[in-house]
Amino acid sequence: MTKIKLALCQMNVIDNKAANIKKASLMIEESVKNNADFIVLPEMFNCPYSNDKFIEYSEEEQDSPTLNKISALAKKNEVYILAGSIPERESDRLYNTSYLFNRKGEIIAKHRKMHLFDIDIEDQITFKESDVLTAGDEFTIANTEFGKIGIGICYDIRFVELARIMVENKALLLFYPGAFNMATGPAHWELLFRSRALDNQVFCIGVAPALNKDASYHSYGHSIVTNPWGEVIVQSNEKEDLIFCEIDLDEIKKVREEIPLLKNKRKDLYEVICK
Repeated sequence: MTKIKLALCQMNVIDNKAANIKKASLMIEESVKNNADFIVLPEMFNCPYSNDKFIEYSEEEQDSPTLNKISALAKKNEVYILAGSIPERESDRLYNTSYLFNRKGEIIAKHRKMHLFDIDIEDQITFKESDVLTAGDEFTIANTEFGKIGIGICYDIRFVELARIMVENKALLLFYPGAFNMATGPAHWELLFRSRALDNQVFCIGVAPALNKDASYHSYGHSIVTNPWGEVIVQSNEKEDLIFCEIDLDEIKKVREEIPLLKNKRKDLYEVICK
């Protein structure tokens, strides 16, 4: 299967977990009606993007009402769902974690955000995820019927080594649920997705929450799909939206034959090594 219909659920996240889960469920059901094969939710889709809310909304994987609902929807509708991310609690630690469900509703991969969002942009925004979150330390490459996919979360996209490692492990699509803000989003969001797709000659997908002006953190939105040529196939605006996009994995082979970038690396001089 080389053609995949993606559904990008750019939902408005509010300070109400039950309402957020309901909104995600409705967008998933609408995606199914439109014959989506692979449905993607945004970073922290059940939780406002705020350190205090990460603590309040956190769930353990084993008894997570959020994950149980997404699992049931994946199984019922026989679709893949990448559950953007939720605040995951394990013992005394919190993680920003993404979960991938297969058509049977089974978790086949989980990614804990490796690079925590600690920034201080003068006169614009200061945020320090590391005040409450713990960084993950595992690369996430999942086997699906479409081939291998790589998963990162938001700030992870800025680190070129992570994308290259996933691609060297045969990932054909890179997913980064994210929530860039109104300072970094206009400057870097599209640029980074185009760059990672172009660098690695893969499809690169980002799904963000919609802009909620009533929230303390303002998400840029603009959920996006970029192709192996570094072009934007589809991109939303800041408003709540459900975006559909069909991609053809054969495009990867074509681009790599035209410009054999990965073959032309000087492995005799340099390489990316996983510790």
